[in-house]
Amino acid sequence: MNENEEIRKIQFTGKSSYIISLPKNWINDLGLRKGDQIIIKKQHDTTLQLIPPKNSTYNIQNDDAVLEINNDDDNKSIIRKIISLYFIGFKTINIKPKFGIMKPAQRNLIKEAVKRMLIGTEIISDSTNDIVIQVLVDSLGLSIDNAFKRMVHLAKSMLMDVLLAIKEEANLDLANEVIKTDDEVDRFSFYIIRQLKIAIQSKSMLINMGFFNARNCLGYRVIAKNIERTGDHAVLIAKELIHFKKPIQKSIYHKIREMTEFALYLIDQSCLSLFKKDFNHADITMDNTLKITEYEKNVLNEINPITNNEEIYFIRKIIENIKRVAEYAGDIAEIVLNINIENVLKTNNK
Repeated sequence: MNENEEIRKIQFTGKSSYIISLPKNWINDLGLRKGDQIIIKKQHDTTLQLIPPKNSTYNIQNDDAVLEINNDDDNKSIIRKIISLYFIGFKTINIKPKFGIMKPAQRNLIKEAVKRMLIGTEIISDSTNDIVIQVLVDSLGLSIDNAFKRMVHLAKSMLMDVLLAIKEEANLDLANEVIKTDDEVDRFSFYIIRQLKIAIQSKSMLINMGFFNARNCLGYRVIAKNIERTGDHAVLIAKELIHFKKPIQKSIYHKIREMTEFALYLIDQSCLSLFKKDFNHADITMDNTLKITEYEKNVLNEINPITNNEEIYFIRKIIENIKRVAEYAGDIAEIVLNINIENVLKTNNK
């Protein structure tokens, strides 16, 4: 008998029912509580199957949080506190003024931040006395892998758009759009972090999300941060363009574009190895990340004749940010290696 098996006696109660007890640690692992319902299914092979309701694994979440704020509290600090409560897993976040009433500016700030940054939330109460945020992510049906895919798509689009802004005679409107899109990337990052924090509290949640152990959640957390930073580097390039306000030479632009496309190819390949749980693919991707220096040299060779120090600085900042994106791809691939090394060992031992 293994650790997942128990022998329990069937007992008779009342006039027509039999009962059987379940181990306490099983109940805790499944996130169940007294009063929760269990589906009992009779199988054709004469066995019985116990199935917790799909939403039972979320009972481990905290229910309500109350956040009191002062009129002179720093706006960024308020938003960071709300995001932290979202991460932890609270279903309801009630924001109240510690004294008096909430200032209109604070109310608008909070509502805008919730709408812009937190996936699966709804403001169900809004007054001078409080703002109540209901978190509904559990009903979205958005898997972590799908959230990652959408996040990667957004981050890649930001980099390609900022290149287009550079090409189109310094399109500052497009550069500003890139900066705004960063909030969308952050939203998916926050959602993934919340789901991972919930998963590590329950074995059943780990299994439902496709993880074999809590250690994998840490890897996914770092990967989410790397993808988020990919978007951040697109923002940094956009801000440099807004400051520089001028286009660059076409020959240099083409070299920068080649470098960017290769960096994004590396991001694609590292994430593909993550979704496929493919150790060998990640291994190859790690080797390929070293080639980014060749693309960097190609750009640097093109800027040698330039004498304008401001233009040289702008181009160097672009390639510095793109190189960091390629390095993030290598970091993701390395995490994929660590997550899937045990699968390689099992294969080799067969």
